[in-house]
Amino acid sequence: MTDTITTPEVTTTFAELGVPAKLVTALQGMDRPRPFPIQADTLPDTLAGRDVLGRGKTGSGKTLAFSIPLVARLSGDLAGGGRRKGLPLGLVLAPTRELATQIAAEIAPLAKAAGLTVTTIFGGVSQRPQETALRNGVDIVVACPGRLDDLMQQGIASLEAIEMTVIDEADHMADLGFLPVVTKILDKTPKSGQRLLFSATLDNGVDKLVKRFLQNEVLHSVDEAHSPVAAMTHHLFEVAPDDKMLLVRRLASGMGRRILFTRTKHQAKKLAKQLTASGIPAVDLHGNLSQNARDRNLAAFSDGSVRVLVATDVAARGVHVDNVELVVHVDPPMEHKAYLHRSGRTARAGSEGDVVTVMLPAQRRDTMALLRKAEITVQPQAVVAASDAVDALVGPYAPHVAPVPGGPGSGNELPQQRGGGRSQGANARRKRSAREGVAGSGAHGADSGAARSERPKKDRSGRPEVKAKRSGVAGEAPRGGGRGGARQGQSSRGQGGARAAAPRGGSSVAWSSTGGGSMQGGQPARSGGQRGSRRASRPQG
Repeated sequence: MTDTITTPEVTTTFAELGVPAKLVTALQGMDRPRPFPIQADTLPDTLAGRDVLGRGKTGSGKTLAFSIPLVARLSGDLAGGGRRKGLPLGLVLAPTRELATQIAAEIAPLAKAAGLTVTTIFGGVSQRPQETALRNGVDIVVACPGRLDDLMQQGIASLEAIEMTVIDEADHMADLGFLPVVTKILDKTPKSGQRLLFSATLDNGVDKLVKRFLQNEVLHSVDEAHSPVAAMTHHLFEVAPDDKMLLVRRLASGMGRRILFTRTKHQAKKLAKQLTASGIPAVDLHGNLSQNARDRNLAAFSDGSVRVLVATDVAARGVHVDNVELVVHVDPPMEHKAYLHRSGRTARAGSEGDVVTVMLPAQRRDTMALLRKAEITVQPQAVVAASDAVDALVGPYAPHVAPVPGGPGSGNELPQQRGGGRSQGANARRKRSAREGVAGSGAHGADSGAARSERPKKDRSGRPEVKAKRSGVAGEAPRGGGRGGARQGQSSRGQGGARAAAPRGGSSVAWSSTGGGSMQGGQPARSGGQRGSRRASRPQG
């Protein structure tokens, strides 16, 4: 049975709540002199070892609400050492890499004060450092379910010694389809351990997770889990399609931090580049970025190097940066929960913030329905970039910053393989020149494909190459060094569909029914380099 407690107004201190003195000192160093409501509410129970179900709106301070009891419980047993290699004692599960990284950063000062170690485990990066940390011995693991499950299956991670488990953003775990993996992971933790679960809602299977893994839990709520933050002001701007980009650029041009949300990764990348090119440095955050690029962009936004972050919904749960004054829904989200989570990046922990939804006339009906579900009451305003309502909201322009090649907004997406590229290294040029069998007109011997196809190719002795006849009777290939356009022992398809066999290790010879060389995609096929193959392969007629 779940006991329900509603959070009262905070009138106490961390010390009065029973937080150990060394952690109180660390909290003061983190500029956290007093607890927020959800912290004051949950700490007496979590410090006493009870299972807790926490429901709080985004930005309510729940990360510290579970970090403090986690460190306090483990530091009592581990003071002066005693950790066992490969057996962490504390586990925090988070749905995204960004959230896992920021949770670990929040825990780190407390863990350091208590003599504990923390590591993160998630995909998208090499597992070797994570494997090393586990085998050397780590106290607290902050992990995404997928990579942790992989390491467990490999026998690298073991949860048999876990004393306390935290599931953060459980509703988002459900949205991403992680609950089966989360269930599998929790089954590997001791039943006697303490468990804390934080979720904005209890739908999509979260309630089943609570019933299965929490015992005699206490439910703590800060107001309503789905209600908007009181210090958040909402605006609904209706704009013509032709004026939308100018409006978005004006909304991004203010002095303070702001986050712009788009629906797709492509839109986020494109908008960040457009803003940067117009003198507003911006970085993007989405699933196509490498982990290093994600970390770099988020760090640039966090430390103030750039004031604008353009993100997709994947980042809405993972960005916990103070003093974000404005959130802009460049595209209205698909459903009301996404609206609340996006909007929760501002007005965090008692601060104030504004939220703007940019709406085209054709989107009015769907957007108004979405806001009603989110319990947001706001009147739409027809605006352009120069409207008084926009100027009053954004304030003065930030100084124009000339874009720097390779700087913020220049593109940090994962490299994608593209066809047709040629290596330009000196060694590659030498090999290419030798393969082509003739000296080029330039220093690199790199004639155009058209020029090469018009002049007859020669073998090492200077004799012209032998071509297959259209009658289907193949000539004998000269012998020598390099491969032909087709691979040894295999056929290549030339123009007209006849097959051409690779030479017996002679110079570059392409067998073709047209007598013009092997073709790939309409271009002359390049040979593979002088490797002196001795395998016999007769051309087929």
